[in-house]
This record gives sequence, structure tokens and C-alpha cells, in this order.
Amino acid sequence: MREFPVIETERLVLSQLEETDLPYIVEYLQEKVFSKLTANIPYPYSEKDAEFWLKSSREAFENQSGYIFAIRDKSRKIIGTIGVHDRGDDKAELGYWLAVPFWNKGYVTEAALAVVEFAFKELGYNKIFATHFFHNPSSGRIMEKIGMQQEAVLKQHLKKDGEYFDIPMYSIFKNKYL
Repeated sequence: MREFPVIETERLVLSQLEETDLPYIVEYLQEKVFSKLTANIPYPYSEKDAEFWLKSSREAFENQSGYIFAIRDKSRKIIGTIGVHDRGDDKAELGYWLAVPFWNKGYVTEAALAVVEFAFKELGYNKIFATHFFHNPSSGRIMEKIGMQQEAVLKQHLKKDGEYFDIPMYSIFKNKYL
């Protein structure tokens, strides 16, 4: 794929991250809740963190190893991000975050359904998987809403702030989805 895809859903536009998104990303990710609920968002979240992430997302696209989409409302304002990252053997990992003011409106579920379909149909993956912390059950409910099923509990799989966490892993397969 030479150009980054744009995916439109009923309420959202999923498109490539832009430099103009960085101030919003930094503002949104100042909420400490993101650091508590995710494995890889630091607190406090700095402009340098956002710049590094933008660069990494562009490199992933160029290398065809990942697609990180800005989740935008129809006015094209960024409200979060969602991505799939190639993990080899025709499988990809799904990850997402959404700014707090937009929680509980079904936006991540809507975006995730579109990205999973894209990953199966356009990228040819056989399996999409995702994980979450047990103390973030809302993320697990999103995974279930898009058809994922819990496959395993990975014991002491993540270390954050000096503590080891068990995390559930959910997955969906191409032959069950399409």
C-alpha cells in the first residue's frame, strides 16, 4: 500500500496521524488514567513522547509493520487512535485509546470493527489479538463486542511500575469473521 488508507464509518473517519494532531494527543494523554489502563502510555505524556510516536507510526506504515489510525469525528478532529501491528505468522495486535470526553459512546467499538475488517480483507491477517489489564474491564467488553473471545490469561506478562500483571488475551480469526 503506497498511500495510507482512510476508512469511513457511520460516525468516524480513520486516517493517518498528522503533525497537527500532536497538541490534542498531548492534551488528551495528560489524564493519568491512560498510564494506569495501558502498558505503554507514560505519565506525564510529553510533546517529545507524541513526536516519537508520530515518527514510529510513520515508520511502521513505511515498513508495512503497522497501521496507526487517528480516530476522528466527522469534523475530522482527532478523538483517539487505533492500530494494528504485525506480530508475524499472519497475526496482528490491536490497540487503541480514546480521549476521556468521548468514552461510553461506542466510538472504539465502531473503529475497531472497521480496522479488524481492514486487517483481514486488505492486509490478509489470519488472527487479530488484543490484551488488556484486568483493572480495565471496559477494554475487554470492547473486544467481546467486536467478536473476540478470550483465548488465554498470560501470567505475569507485563511489568509496569515495578509490578507484574496477569493479562487476558482475546482474539478473532479470519475464518470466523468473514
